[in-house]
Amino acid sequence: MKNGKAILGLVLIFAVISSLGAKTITLTGAGATFPYPLYSKMFNEYYKITGVRVNYQAIGSGAGIRQLLAKTVDFGATDAYVTDKELKKFSSPIVHIPIVAGAVALTYNLPQNPELKLTPEVVADIFLGKIKKWNDPLIQKINPHVKLPNMDIVVVHRSDGSGTTFIFSDYLSRVSREWKSRVGVGKALNWPVGLGGKGNPGVAGLVKQIPGAIGYIELTYALTNNMPVALLMNKSGKFVKPTIESVKKATETTLPDDMRVSLVNTNVKDGYPISGFTWIIVYKDLKNAGMSKERAEELWKLLWWMTHNGQRYAEPLYYAPLSQKALEKTEKLLKLINYNGQPLAK
Repeated sequence: MKNGKAILGLVLIFAVISSLGAKTITLTGAGATFPYPLYSKMFNEYYKITGVRVNYQAIGSGAGIRQLLAKTVDFGATDAYVTDKELKKFSSPIVHIPIVAGAVALTYNLPQNPELKLTPEVVADIFLGKIKKWNDPLIQKINPHVKLPNMDIVVVHRSDGSGTTFIFSDYLSRVSREWKSRVGVGKALNWPVGLGGKGNPGVAGLVKQIPGAIGYIELTYALTNNMPVALLMNKSGKFVKPTIESVKKATETTLPDDMRVSLVNTNVKDGYPISGFTWIIVYKDLKNAGMSKERAEELWKLLWWMTHNGQRYAEPLYYAPLSQKALEKTEKLLKLINYNGQPLAK
């Protein structure tokens, strides 16, 4: 009996020592809701493989950029690349690491939810508040086989600083002079009309609840909620549905070395016109972020995994993985990330 108690005591002592010796790394990030379904899956799988936890808060691209600027997170996430003006606010250089590309889909709530086609002009006029009814002749003309209801259009947009809004407003500014002059491009806008929802989930929720509503959300949120998506006329005059393939086509463009690039209003024949990359942003020298070398090494490993092995999770969640050309440029950017001047790439 005494021997049994002694053995049990030793087991408990070793267990306590082991738990004290074990180190659990938790990396922190915040930002875009656009890639949240994918990031949630990636970070869960990465934890299973490595034991490294990632605490990610989907609070919008604008907030993600601000938190990285304030150095309260290890990485930010954004669907709007940081502008030259914003870059000057950072105490040291940052790097944009593209993870995947996605589509901003136009979704709506109509009786029987017929599949609709929309032109750039019609989309701009709806969000400018100039087209107020679903059976407006301009919408009916491009959808002759659909009986559109005499129903008020309720515009739903983001209420928070959003990269999804940046992509959408960038598109509208390229296809509508009036939008460009009256509203412009930004993560947060002075909207002419409409109701605001927080995050992609907030916009999706409002559209589902309000008959006659239309809003813009990342494709995954539309498909996982069984919501309809419109076909949009692209620059080639072709009506294109947002899909993985049409987003991939939109990425077939000239990519700059820093990967800060807009994909909207693509020239590619089969490309979806409101596509965009989503990036993770980090300090080029991670010591300047206030990180220990150990945490910096773990963050670098995570980013490498996300842009390589982690890409397998993109398509099942309706995102387009990095093309070979995009990956090659991304690898060069990853190799720039260092700690106190020493490269982290092995």
